[in-house]
Amino acid sequence: MAINSVAVVADLGESFGNYTIGDDGALLGLVTSSNIACGFHAGDPRVMDRTVAECVARGIELGAHPGYPDLVGFGRRLIEASEEEIRTDVLYQIGALDAFARVHGGTISHVAPHGRMGSIAQTDAKHARAITDAVAAYDPSYIVICQRGLLAEEARKRDLQVGYVFLADRGYGDDGMPVPRSHEGGLIHDPELIGQRAVQVVQEGTVPSVDGNVVPLGHDADVLLLHGDHPTVLENGTALRAALERAGIRPTGLQDVLAEKAEAALAS
Repeated sequence: MAINSVAVVADLGESFGNYTIGDDGALLGLVTSSNIACGFHAGDPRVMDRTVAECVARGIELGAHPGYPDLVGFGRRLIEASEEEIRTDVLYQIGALDAFARVHGGTISHVAPHGRMGSIAQTDAKHARAITDAVAAYDPSYIVICQRGLLAEEARKRDLQVGYVFLADRGYGDDGMPVPRSHEGGLIHDPELIGQRAVQVVQEGTVPSVDGNVVPLGHDADVLLLHGDHPTVLENGTALRAALERAGIRPTGLQDVLAEKAEAALAS
């Protein structure tokens, strides 16, 4: 099934108080969708308000980016929590972002669990159930952004749409999954390579691994993600968009991508 479009998303709104992370103003000119921090791993009410307002003004899709209550570790540490704690923490954060979306005349399109919470939900049933229970209870029209694994499976059990994500600035292993940031090649610093890999993933469904092999990603590339705290994120995003344009791949919102995919499936 040939899909000629992809969503380009960045993690945004990750500043907090007097601390600034990333260059959201520049990134907003490169993305079609957003993952906005909801105040637990990063962000605060003022940052959320400004970020949502700017996204709505530019026509950029709004996404909730809930994480662990871990400002010190930026949500990248495992927090021991019960299923009920995870569910209610995610529900709380979605509701917080939705308040700003409503005030500014926008709507949330998707939920993308952040950092360690999102990665462990691929293999841990407790996290996968808790996250998808929160999304389904709040608004079952929201798309769950994830990779292959239990989170996608639990989302489908609840009749939630899934948007499969490729981490454009991260290295992948021979299993078709991202390697840890600490692993050699775990974080990619060559913007042109990031663009080349993105096109390969969208068109062929394969990715070069950190060990030099070409491996299947294992899921569609509905979303290309740029991490807002990457030191060369603006160069990465510029190169990625240029590579997509050269390849004739249309950057658009995630809702459009999934609608195009559904139409292609019906036509096949």
